[in-house]
Amino acid sequence: MGGVQRVNRPKNELLAKMLTEMKLRGFTGETYKTYLFNTQKFILWYKKDPKTAELDDIKEYLAELIDDGKSFKSIALIKSAILFLYNEVLGKAYKIKTPKTTKSIPVVLTKTEIKKILDFESNHRNKTIICFFYSTGIRLSELINMKWDDLDMNDKIAWVREGKGKKHRMIILSEILISYLRTSLRDNRTPKGYVFNGKTKDTIAPRTVEYIITNAALRAGIRKRVHVHTMRHSFATHLLENGTDIRKIQELLGHSNLATTQIYTSVSKSQLKAISSPMDAL
Repeated sequence: MGGVQRVNRPKNELLAKMLTEMKLRGFTGETYKTYLFNTQKFILWYKKDPKTAELDDIKEYLAELIDDGKSFKSIALIKSAILFLYNEVLGKAYKIKTPKTTKSIPVVLTKTEIKKILDFESNHRNKTIICFFYSTGIRLSELINMKWDDLDMNDKIAWVREGKGKKHRMIILSEILISYLRTSLRDNRTPKGYVFNGKTKDTIAPRTVEYIITNAALRAGIRKRVHVHTMRHSFATHLLENGTDIRKIQELLGHSNLATTQIYTSVSKSQLKAISSPMDAL
């Protein structure tokens, strides 16, 4: 199935049970790794039988991490991992209140900056990857697992199979992206399997894709912190500025909650510029 990553079964009995429970809940491979890693660190810190750990022990551990300078966002993730073990595997009912994480304003590129990045990228595969992100707004894992069979270039659409939350959704393909993909097809007359292959396995490595994006931005002289998600943010913001209904953007991004999509209204400069100050109406 697309997006599923194999994770080796942990030797620790509790962590092995935790992994089984996460699989049954339909968690992603990245969540497996993150939750197991953070829970194992707590077990190593506790130094006793983890089954005997009480709520105060977990609180003490989290408090130490805060003292060490861990961000509240990291603390929230670590707390979720540990509580999953104790509440979902061991049947406890532990609850811990930690500071709410503040949602950061996403970094968005201008259309000129997007064009500059594409102009500076000469490698066809890399340019296609950059264009794919900006054309569709898909996530990293979704691009990695995109197959030729998921593309309908005649209708200018594609399907994301089992995206975040195991949901399927339709995305749009731009004319420019389609032209890049058709060029790739001339080199590969039997388009089967994944659109972007790796050197050692069927799918391209996430780190390779991340490097392609950040390196292209650096070579183009972009001073903003650019990563894969920056292209997704830019896609959504530019659609909003073009007048696309926010609920349609929500569908294209695969957001289950409209509030998640609405953060782009805070970075849309054109919408703010269109507002007249009441001072000018005096």
